[in-house]
Amino acid sequence: MRKIGGIIGVVLLCTLILAGVAQSAPPEWWTKAAALYKGVTIRGVSESTPPSKTIRDYAIPTFEKMTGIKVEFEVTSWDEMYTKSISDLAAGTGIYDFIYVEQDIIYAYLVKNWLTNMTELVKKYPQLTDPDFDIDDFTTFIDYFKDAKGDVFGIPFEAFLKAYAYRKDLFENPEIRAAFKAEYGWDLRPPKDWDEYTQIAKFFTAWGRKKGIELYGHVAQAKTHPCVAYEMVESIWPAWGIYNWGINMEKWRATVENGGTLNSKRAKEAFKWYVDMLEYAPPGVRTYTWDETAAVMGAGKIAQGLIYLENLGWIATDPARSVVIGKIGVALPPTYPGVMSEAARGLGYIGYYDGGAFSIPTTSRKKEAAWLFTQYATRKEWGPEFAGLATSVCRKSTFASPEISVLDQKMGGYFTILEEKGFLFAGAPPLPMHRPLNELYLKWISRAVAGEVDPAAALDSLAKEVDDLLKELGY
Repeated sequence: MRKIGGIIGVVLLCTLILAGVAQSAPPEWWTKAAALYKGVTIRGVSESTPPSKTIRDYAIPTFEKMTGIKVEFEVTSWDEMYTKSISDLAAGTGIYDFIYVEQDIIYAYLVKNWLTNMTELVKKYPQLTDPDFDIDDFTTFIDYFKDAKGDVFGIPFEAFLKAYAYRKDLFENPEIRAAFKAEYGWDLRPPKDWDEYTQIAKFFTAWGRKKGIELYGHVAQAKTHPCVAYEMVESIWPAWGIYNWGINMEKWRATVENGGTLNSKRAKEAFKWYVDMLEYAPPGVRTYTWDETAAVMGAGKIAQGLIYLENLGWIATDPARSVVIGKIGVALPPTYPGVMSEAARGLGYIGYYDGGAFSIPTTSRKKEAAWLFTQYATRKEWGPEFAGLATSVCRKSTFASPEISVLDQKMGGYFTILEEKGFLFAGAPPLPMHRPLNELYLKWISRAVAGEVDPAAALDSLAKEVDDLLKELGY
């Protein structure tokens, strides 16, 4: 979970429009394939993210022009989007023909049979499947929109990592580097483990005080809000080797005595570290969600931190919102010893791969037209332009484009990491009971963050309550 995002590529966009790319004549295939559906209106709903807005503003007008299919697309807040889509799905009213499905919630939809099997759509309607659809061209992120058989139920159009971002200008400053090495005995660079991260956090927080500037060595999304629970289960614990929310996915239990790891020694160590590190974050950190963490990074007040890189587009390139243009670097997050090796062998993961896809509800009465639109909005040829507009890449082929090379330099090497190391990150585990679980995690994590309960005791209570919930649900 997350959100907000950024804008990027205004110059690129103007160039494309002037060249006629954004307004180019539609391929004959789309017009012919849509002939039977001319005059049909399809409706969709999505979250107000840069990728959604890009599709609304650029894909829909050209799609409507070439196909004669009308697209009514609501781009709204996450809460409203979720409420509207869930209400439609649960009631079976068929209001929406395509919906935004965030990666972490899709498993709840699948168990209720709410989504159309797109693998079956390809087989059933070959005449409606783009010859260049190329399912294998999507990055590994598409794997998190598949069922146990490998069938696809969502086509990704936004994807990003939550990884380590840092101030290159500070890390490369000779005075700072000399002072850091004198204190800690090693050359300043992105940390490889959590001890190094801690040393960097302490150093920059002290440096800010010494210089009389507002600079901190750490940031977190520590508000009493679902974001703080997500930060632990998505970003912190995996990088410490605690996977799948600490739940044993075979035994469906979280307590150590029942095969889980949620209240294990390492999970407690990681959680205590998280709470203790708030000392090196801005004073208001306990009021921060994902929005504020990005905002203080863009304001130049943070030396390093784990952030949702959906925000990197504006942090690294938008002078109207950011004072750190050209100063941001991106690296893999620090990890507990052995975790990186486990991730490389497919035995774990180092952080969160987030985003969303377009899915077609089973209740839609216009699946064929919705299928055409879903493909068009995620088509391969549009990948480079879409990346420039939305700072999102979901297809492997997009990485080879010149546009991405330019963006990659502006964004501190982010797209290189996404392409080469994206497989080390993972989406949420297949937890159909995701929402009620998050409520439990939020309760105990936020209490410890607020200082109401010891972190270790909080995890003992949380693990027990998770076991009780899973048992109650029949697991």
